[in-house]
Amino acid sequence: MSTNTILPFDKEYVSSFSKEMGEPAWLTEFRLNALAATENLPMPKPDKTKIDKWNLTQFEKHMVSSENYTSLDELPEEVKSLFDLEAADQNLYIQRNNKPAYISLSKELKDNGVIFTDIFTAAKEHGDLLQKFFMQEGVKVDEHRLTALHAAFVNGGTFLYVPKNVEVTEPIQAIYVHDHEEATLFNHVIVVAEDNSSVTYVENYVSTMDSANGVFNIVAEVIVKANAQVKFAAVDTLAKGLTGYVNRRGVTDRDAKIEWALGLMNDSNTIYENVTNLIGDGSFADTKTVVVGRGEQTQNFTTSIVHFGKNTEGFILKHGVMKDAATSIFNGIGKIEHGASKSNAVQESRVLMLSEKARGDANPILLIDEDDVTAGHAASVGRVDPLQLYYLMSRGIPKKEAERLVIHGFLAPVVNALQIEGVKKQLTSVIERKVR
Repeated sequence: MSTNTILPFDKEYVSSFSKEMGEPAWLTEFRLNALAATENLPMPKPDKTKIDKWNLTQFEKHMVSSENYTSLDELPEEVKSLFDLEAADQNLYIQRNNKPAYISLSKELKDNGVIFTDIFTAAKEHGDLLQKFFMQEGVKVDEHRLTALHAAFVNGGTFLYVPKNVEVTEPIQAIYVHDHEEATLFNHVIVVAEDNSSVTYVENYVSTMDSANGVFNIVAEVIVKANAQVKFAAVDTLAKGLTGYVNRRGVTDRDAKIEWALGLMNDSNTIYENVTNLIGDGSFADTKTVVVGRGEQTQNFTTSIVHFGKNTEGFILKHGVMKDAATSIFNGIGKIEHGASKSNAVQESRVLMLSEKARGDANPILLIDEDDVTAGHAASVGRVDPLQLYYLMSRGIPKKEAERLVIHGFLAPVVNALQIEGVKKQLTSVIERKVR
C-alpha cells in the first residue's frame, strides 16, 4: 500500500513551466503523466535504510534565479580547479543551480555531429532525438515515486550525443555548481554513444557552501550502442542538509563497453543506485566507487550489473570510509540472467570504520540463473589495523597523520584505478579534506 504525497507544485504549474521553457508537446505530456503517476507509485525501499522520515518530495522552490558567468574567471576557486583554464578548446558545460551558465564545444566535434548542450536546448533543438532516449531504455518513469517525481520536475542537466564512428579523444565535462541554499536539483543527464563511437564524460557536483536546505533528485542514462565505449566519471560533493536520490543507469548493446568511476562524497543523506544492464552479447561493464562518509549522515549505495547477453563481463569495486557517526549500506549485486552463458560477474566491497559510532555494512549478492558462468565476490568491514598504526607511529609519525596515511592507502586501489587524471586529482583532494 502506498502513501499519498502532497507535492508542492501541481499540474498547472508543471504545464506552465514546460511551455515557458519552450518544450515540445510530447515532453509537456510526458511530465504531466509522470506527475499523475506519483499519486499511486510507492517510494523506493533501499535495503536496511529507513527513509520514511527523509524529505525527498517537499521543496520550496523548483527553480532559482542565477546569473550567467560572463567569463570563466568569475568561477569560484573550487570550480576553477576542476578543469584547465588555459585550454584552447573547452568541451565544457557549467550549470549554476538550475540555469545554464557557460557552454563550449570544439568546432571539430560540432563538425563531426557531436551534440553537447543543456537539456532544455536539447528539447527545443533536438526534440525528436531526445524523445528517442529520454527515460526509454534506461531509467523508467514508473519504477517508483522518485523516478516519476524526477520526470515531472526535471529542471537541469545535459544531453551528449556521439554519432556513429566518431571517437572523441578529449574528455567532455559538465560542472553543476550549487550556490543557493534553497536550490532544488532535478538534473537529467543523457549520454548516447552510437555504433563504433567512443567518449569520456566527466561530471562534477559542487556545493560552494557548507550547508543548505533542499532536495536533489538526479538521473543519468548512458546508452552505449554496438561496439561503442563510454567512460563515465563523476565526483559528487553536495552540501550537508540536503536530502537526495541519485540514479545512474547504463545500457549496453553488442560488444559495447562502459566504465564507471564514481567518487561519492556528498555530505548529505543520500540514496544511490548505479545499475548497468548488459543487454548485448560480449558487452562489458566496470564500476569503481569510492566513498567517504562523515558527521551523522546516512547513505545507501546499491551497485548492480545485470547480465542479459552471452559472454558478458561485469566488475564491481567499492571502497568506503566511515567516520564520526556516519552510517552506510553497500550493496553489490551481480545478476546473471538465464541464457547469459559464458558470463563473468566479480565484485569486491570493503568498508573501513574510523570511530566507535561509525557504521558500515557490505552486502555482496550474486543472483545466478545460468549454469555455464563464472562468479565471485569478496567483502570486508573493519576498523583501522592497530598494527599498521603502530608501525607508522614507531617511525615517528603522529597518530592523526598515521591514520590519514592508512586511509589513503585503503582507498588507493580504487582511486589509482581511475583513468581520468583530473578526476583522480580532484577526488584525492576531496578525500584529504574529508578525512583531515
